[in-house]
Amino acid sequence: MVHTSGSARRLVLVVVLALLSAGLGVVASSPARAATVPPGFGDTLVAAVRAPTAIAFMPDGRMLVTEQGGRLRVRTASGTLLAAPALDLSGRVCANGERGLLGVATDPDPATRAVYLFYTARGTDAACPARTTGGTPAGAPTNRVSRFVLRDDHTVDPAGETVLLDGIATPSGNHNAGDVHVGKDGYLYVTTGDGACDHRGDSGCGGLNDAARDRHVLGGKVLRVDRRTGAAPADNPFTGAGTVSCRLAPGAPGTVCRETFAWGLRNPFRFAFDPDAAGTDFYVNDVGQNVREEINRGVRGADYGWNVREGRCAQTGSATSCGPATPAGMTDPLYDYGRGDGCGSITGGAFVPDGAWPAAYEGGYLFADYVCGRIMMLRGGARTDVATGVGGVVHLEFGPAASGQALYYTTMADGGQVRQIAPTGTANRPPTAVVSAAPASGPAPLFTTLSGSGSSDPDGGALTYLWSFGDGTADVTTTSATVSHTYRAGTWTATLRVRDPAGSVSAPATVRVSSGNTAPTVTITSPAAGATFTVGAPYRLAGTATDAQDGTLPASRLTWTVVRVHGSHTHPFLGPVTGNDVPLTGPGPEDLAAAASSHLRITLTATDLGGVSTTVVRDFLPRTVEVRLATAPAGRTLTVDGRTISGPTTVTSWAGFPLRLGVPAQTDAGGRALGFDRWSDGVTSPTRTWTTPVPAGPSPVTLTAALSLRGLQAEIFDTADLTGSSVTRLDRTVDGTWHTGSPDPAIGPDTFSIRWSGTVLPRHSQRYTFSTTSDDGVRLWVGDRLVIDQWNRHSARVDSGTVALLAGVPAPIVLEYFEATGSASVQLRWSSASQPSEIVPTDRLRPEYAVNMQPAGRPVPVGLSPDTGAVFGRRASGLSFGWSADMSAGARDRDAPTSPDQRYDTFIHVQRGAPPGVRWELALPAGTYRVRLVAGEPTTFDSVYRIAAESVLVVAGTPTSAQRWVEGTAEVTVRDGRLTVTSASGAVNNKLAFLEVRLL
Repeated sequence: MVHTSGSARRLVLVVVLALLSAGLGVVASSPARAATVPPGFGDTLVAAVRAPTAIAFMPDGRMLVTEQGGRLRVRTASGTLLAAPALDLSGRVCANGERGLLGVATDPDPATRAVYLFYTARGTDAACPARTTGGTPAGAPTNRVSRFVLRDDHTVDPAGETVLLDGIATPSGNHNAGDVHVGKDGYLYVTTGDGACDHRGDSGCGGLNDAARDRHVLGGKVLRVDRRTGAAPADNPFTGAGTVSCRLAPGAPGTVCRETFAWGLRNPFRFAFDPDAAGTDFYVNDVGQNVREEINRGVRGADYGWNVREGRCAQTGSATSCGPATPAGMTDPLYDYGRGDGCGSITGGAFVPDGAWPAAYEGGYLFADYVCGRIMMLRGGARTDVATGVGGVVHLEFGPAASGQALYYTTMADGGQVRQIAPTGTANRPPTAVVSAAPASGPAPLFTTLSGSGSSDPDGGALTYLWSFGDGTADVTTTSATVSHTYRAGTWTATLRVRDPAGSVSAPATVRVSSGNTAPTVTITSPAAGATFTVGAPYRLAGTATDAQDGTLPASRLTWTVVRVHGSHTHPFLGPVTGNDVPLTGPGPEDLAAAASSHLRITLTATDLGGVSTTVVRDFLPRTVEVRLATAPAGRTLTVDGRTISGPTTVTSWAGFPLRLGVPAQTDAGGRALGFDRWSDGVTSPTRTWTTPVPAGPSPVTLTAALSLRGLQAEIFDTADLTGSSVTRLDRTVDGTWHTGSPDPAIGPDTFSIRWSGTVLPRHSQRYTFSTTSDDGVRLWVGDRLVIDQWNRHSARVDSGTVALLAGVPAPIVLEYFEATGSASVQLRWSSASQPSEIVPTDRLRPEYAVNMQPAGRPVPVGLSPDTGAVFGRRASGLSFGWSADMSAGARDRDAPTSPDQRYDTFIHVQRGAPPGVRWELALPAGTYRVRLVAGEPTTFDSVYRIAAESVLVVAGTPTSAQRWVEGTAEVTVRDGRLTVTSASGAVNNKLAFLEVRLL
């Protein structure tokens, strides 16, 4: 039905909970208070119908009313609601959540007596499964549109069903849409919703759900089909190559359904044709996500933009910022409105027929909002209230009445009603009676007070109360709204009518009173008081009921209803279900924004053999978890369920609820590219679905996304030989064409040179071909190989070389280039058997360096450059590093099985046998770096490790038999072109194993 979600939650289907105190029975069958309507109009009850979803009129004046549970009711042209349904599909219909029998239309040709129904058909799983985590559950129901024939005896043969449309996904039970009408062109029009969660599970729920943009399915669309066969008309907007029929099942991805008339809708719950238009003109009411409700003009082939747009704005969730302009090809609504006045869920719509109402309403379009309880009119671009106090309005329809035509509407209030609003002119309008009893049951004789305080007169007149006690005693007339009476043993029906000053008397209102029959005592035993639930976990609804007159009541006398509570509003979830030990699966919140203010409310009603009921309520709360989503470094951007946040941000979730997380491409304050590295739990994909854990201790649970810079460090020299003064920066790629200019304003044209350095991260374990296009000289090192060596003056040329790389293992890379005179350019590309040639992209390049200390000839850990103790100089990787004195004699490889990996198995003695003050250096551009140093070895622990980088103490600790390595990380600043590592004061027998350096 009218499901909505988001930070401003809307009331979707009111579940009226009769919160009766112990000892009280059922007390109401009275009509609801009349809506407040303009002078000259009246609002009256037409029929009491359980959960009425839609109405339509046969050509002969009969009114058809659909009940959500699956029954089609008939009200005769003379005004009698027939007790027996014309059709009962309850055995075929899933009515959990917002599913059910949702829409009805009639054929304009009286000879056909055809009726069109939109309903949720059961799948192979009789439990009607639904979920809020995306994807369609196995055995789930689907939405269907069928054609039936209503016979003259007011019955429908269910075997005469002709299925016109089928297979429309309803994965979560919400956002079904469900309206049907026959247009003036003779075709059947149908609106469908996006299912709330993606039918394939590939995008998510709520605002993330992109099902309405899937052209190969019927969800989130306006459909137009032949009303006899369900086939798509030849003049539909999407026909020809690439289109398929989807009327019974989805098409293949990439195709377009021919049945589609318009698309890009979220939950177009109701639409209406203009009866006075020359052609087929209609408006579509689409329920919004977080911010805006919208009315769309039905336009052939239109894309209304969901889930990219909400109303006239980008779908950002912001009530104050509309975001970018409407993209080309998308159609803005005719009218939209926000939620500042308490409204928030658009439902029924109807055009005022010419001549039906006074001139002030001529040409108006009426629409209802479920949450704020209003029927409003759009006329000349302005919105005005027509009726207020009409909670739970679902459908609007003009139809025949004694005065000509009246507006009929369905409401879920008071158990369900069909009401009408019609002009009365200056005539007196009849009052409305409402009655209750307190207490309504108890030991005989029963002294009770009857109250008519809810009664009202639309003209504001003082009321007279006409009481009939129903027990054979004399009637009473009062000017007071209450009267007391003592009932002898028995069950009695008290009746109240009210009279206004003009003598008009209301329809009767009744209440049942049971004297000598006490209400049952009811207890919910499961879930226990104070229990909490986890999303996806199984639970049972169980209770007991004992009655003084009937003893223990059987399961058949117990009825359960479960609703989702969000703030002050509710959404349907389960029931009513008769029985005991009823299965219940812990649901997720409608979306993350609802998690902090939502829970389940369980209602158990027990009714004794005398018809007296007791209702008890228990709130079943989720196990809430505070989730702290952080970034390292702090302040970077994350997405959670489509919402952009800055780490760290704490959100409220539920245990077991899956969160869709992402780390988008971004830059730092200086415009340098940042890339995702890994989550704190080791996951390396930037996008993931993370199930909220049950915390081992108090919340919050923290999950951190680590990011680092992307690209290569560039040193740009104002000479052709990589010497002298330089400019340093981080380049996203190597792809420069400067013609006769230079790569930086601080560098003159001609006779300049550049060194790029860092690591490259391959996608595949394959032999890669690296190629350069350069003018002039170039040389390239990848891993430990000089791959290209053309260090000479030349015009533009391509050079290449190959090297074997491992997927996901960073390899050192150094590219040097010089420009002599004339045109200047250089590009770096790569390719492999699985990867076409391309400029090496930013996300594969990192300004990082890693060096392992080890003897010459020993295995080199993947992704690291080996240092064998040699004096500072250029190495095979193209990097320049080394010692201030020869340290090769102090290099060791222990080959110990206790070493975590080869990096920890090798080291160089920094002090023992070393010259005093020895230092290790790595040539780096000036900048700030994070340095990680690891000291130690697997066989002995006779040291005190104290090692500094750029005079900043990084490692400080003493190894033990249990922990033989000591490591540390620090931020340091390089100013002279070399990172310097030395022993710090207090060190004893320092042993350096490996180091990692990352630009900050």
